[in-house]
Amino acid sequence: MEKIKSLIQASIDTKQQVLQSEELVTTIGKAVDVIVDAFTNNKRVYFCGNGGSAADAQHLAAEFSGRFYIDRKALPAEALHCNTSYLTAVGNDYSYDVIYARLIEGLGQEGDVLVGLSTSGNSANIIKAFETAREKGMVTIGFTGRTGGSLKPLSDYLINIPSTDTPRIQESHILAGHIICQLVEEKYFGVK
Repeated sequence: MEKIKSLIQASIDTKQQVLQSEELVTTIGKAVDVIVDAFTNNKRVYFCGNGGSAADAQHLAAEFSGRFYIDRKALPAEALHCNTSYLTAVGNDYSYDVIYARLIEGLGQEGDVLVGLSTSGNSANIIKAFETAREKGMVTIGFTGRTGGSLKPLSDYLINIPSTDTPRIQESHILAGHIICQLVEEKYFGVK
C-alpha cells in the first residue's frame, strides 16, 4: 500500500512542479493559440512519438479529429504512426529514423503544426521530423522531459516536464495535452 501511495504522490509532485512553472503554463497557452490559429487557417496538426508516447500522440490526435467535450465538426489532426504498412516499408527500405520525416516531407505544409512527444527529447525519428518540419515552415511543439534534449532547439514551443522519470513525464504529457485539447476546442468553437 505504501508503494502505491508513494507512486501516486510522485505523480502529484511532478504535476505540482508543472503548475508552479509560469514558463510551462505560458507555453501551454501559446501552444493552444498556435493550434487554434492553424485550424482557423485550414491547416493540419500532426502528432508523433514512440512506444507509450506514440499511444499518447494517437490519443491526442483523436481528441481533435473525434471530439473532446462537445459535439462538433472533426478537426484535421492525425497521428503519423498509424499506417503500419508505411512504417514497416520505410523502416526496412530506409531507416526507422526517417519514418516521420518522410511523412512530413510528403504531407506537411507551411503553417501546419507538428507535435512530437519524446520523454528524453533525443528520439532520432522525432528530431528528423522536426528538422523537416522546420524546412517546410511548420510550427513545432515538443513534449519532453526536463532538459528538452536535442528537441529543445528544434521546438518553437517546448513543454518540458520537470522530471527525468519516464512514467511521470508521460503522465504530465497527457495532462498538458488534455488541457490543450480542451482549450483549443473552447476557443475554436467559441464555447465557454
